[in-house]
Amino acid sequence: MAPAGASGGSKYDVIVIGGGPAGYVGAIRAAQNGLRVACIDAWQGRDGAPAFGGTCLNAGCIPSKALLESSELFHRAGHEFASHGIRVGSPELDLAAMQARKAAIVRQFTGGIQGLFKSNGVTGLFGRGHLLPGNKVRYTPHGGEPELLEADHVVLATGSTPIELPFARFDGEAIIDSWGALELTAVPARLGVIGAGVIGLELGSVWQRLGAQVTVLEALDRFLAMADGQIAKDAQRQFKKQGLDIRLGAKVTAAERGPAGVAVTYEDDRGRHTLEVDRLIVAVGRRPETRDLLDPLAGVQLSDRGFIEVDSDCRTSAPNVWAVGDVVRGPMLAHKGSEEGVMVADLIAGRLGHVNYAVIPSVIYTTPEIAWVGQTEEQLKEARVAYKAGTFNFAASGRAKAMEQAAGLVKVLADATTDQVLGVHIVGPMAGELIGEAVVAMEFEASAEDLQRVIHAHPTLTEALHEAALSVDRRALHAINH
Repeated sequence: MAPAGASGGSKYDVIVIGGGPAGYVGAIRAAQNGLRVACIDAWQGRDGAPAFGGTCLNAGCIPSKALLESSELFHRAGHEFASHGIRVGSPELDLAAMQARKAAIVRQFTGGIQGLFKSNGVTGLFGRGHLLPGNKVRYTPHGGEPELLEADHVVLATGSTPIELPFARFDGEAIIDSWGALELTAVPARLGVIGAGVIGLELGSVWQRLGAQVTVLEALDRFLAMADGQIAKDAQRQFKKQGLDIRLGAKVTAAERGPAGVAVTYEDDRGRHTLEVDRLIVAVGRRPETRDLLDPLAGVQLSDRGFIEVDSDCRTSAPNVWAVGDVVRGPMLAHKGSEEGVMVADLIAGRLGHVNYAVIPSVIYTTPEIAWVGQTEEQLKEARVAYKAGTFNFAASGRAKAMEQAAGLVKVLADATTDQVLGVHIVGPMAGELIGEAVVAMEFEASAEDLQRVIHAHPTLTEALHEAALSVDRRALHAINH
C-alpha cells in the first residue's frame, strides 16, 4: 500500500513514530502548525493489511464500543423492550453481521485518518521506525528495504501491548488477549476473564449479554480499586444482578488447555479452586511497546517498568526527542495521549502547550457506565483534605426512569473550605457523556455552588449532577438531604 498523505523525502521537521491516537493527532497538529511531518506506523491487521489508528481504532476503543452497543441492544430487546410495551419475541443473534458492522466502523475510521493526513499534508508511512542517534530514524516499510530519514524533532508514540502471563500464554484460540476477544466468531458457553479492570469488564459484558456464562477472576480484594469506593460497590451490585460472576481475591496460578477447553487454577482465602472454561481472556493490563524502537546510543532513558522517561512537557532525555501516550507515565487513555500529542506539537512549533493531568476523565463503557474525574473520597481521606460530599440517585431522575435505566448515582466531592470541586464520580446511564460537564467545571476550578447555579434542562440526566452538587450543601431539591 502506498504512503498516505503528501509526498515524502528524507528530511522532516517532525517524525512521529506511532500512528495511534497520540501519534496521528500529534502529527496532524504539527502539520497544522506549518511543520513538515511524517508519521510512521507498524500496525497490521489479521490479514496483514496496514492501517493507522493503533490499538484504539483497530483493536480497542472503537471496535469494543461497537460490540458493546450491539450487545446491549440485543440484551435490551430480550429483557427490556416488553416493559416499554414493545413485543418482539425472543431476539435471534446474527454474530457474523454484528462482527461485520464492527469491522466496517473500524475501516471507516482508520481510513479516515489517511484522509486527514492528506488534507493536512502529513506523510503517512506504513512500516517500522527505529530511532538512531542524532534524530535519525531507520524506516523499514512492510516487506521493503530500510530507508534513513532525518528530522529536527522525533516524537515517540508507539503505544502499548497486552501483558501476557507466563502461565497463560496467548495461543490465539483458547487463551486470548483483548484483540482476540473482539474477533470471536461464536459465543462461548463458558468464558473466563482474568482481570476485573476496564478491559475485562467491558469484554465480559459483551459476551455475557450475548449468552455466555462469564466468570471474572480478580486478584485484588477490592472491586475497581482505582474508582471511588461507593461508586465501585454500586457498580458491583449491578453487575451481579446481570449475572456477571466476579470473584475477588482470586489469584490465578495456572491455565492449562485441554480437549474440553481451559482449566484455570486460582487461589483465594478459601483455598485452591479449578475453573473450567471454553475460552479464557487475559486482561491484566498493558505494557509500553518499545521493542525495536530505540538504538542503545539514541540517549532515550527507560524506567524500571519499561516506560520512556519524560518531563512534564513529554521531553525525553535525548535532545529534541519527545514521547507521548501509553509509552510514558500516566493513565493509558486515548484522550490523554491525544492531548499530549497536541501539547508536544505546539511546543515544537514555539507555541504554548499544556496538559492538565489532574483533570483527565476515565470511563468504563459497561451498563451501567462508570465515569470519574479528579480525586476519590479515599484519596482525599488519605491526603487528609477536609471535604464535603453530595450524592444523587438516578432512581429519582425522571429521564433515567423514562429510559428504564434508573440504576446508579452521581457523587460530587468539594473542598470543605473553598467549595472547589475536587472530584465527580458517576455510575449510571450515559456516565461517559455526563462526566464532560464535570471536566469542564473542574478545568475552570468551579465550586459546587457554581454547579448548583447552572440551569440544567428538564428532564435530563444532567439534572442528577445538579442535584448531587446541591446535595454537597444538603440542599438537594428532589431527594432527602442527610
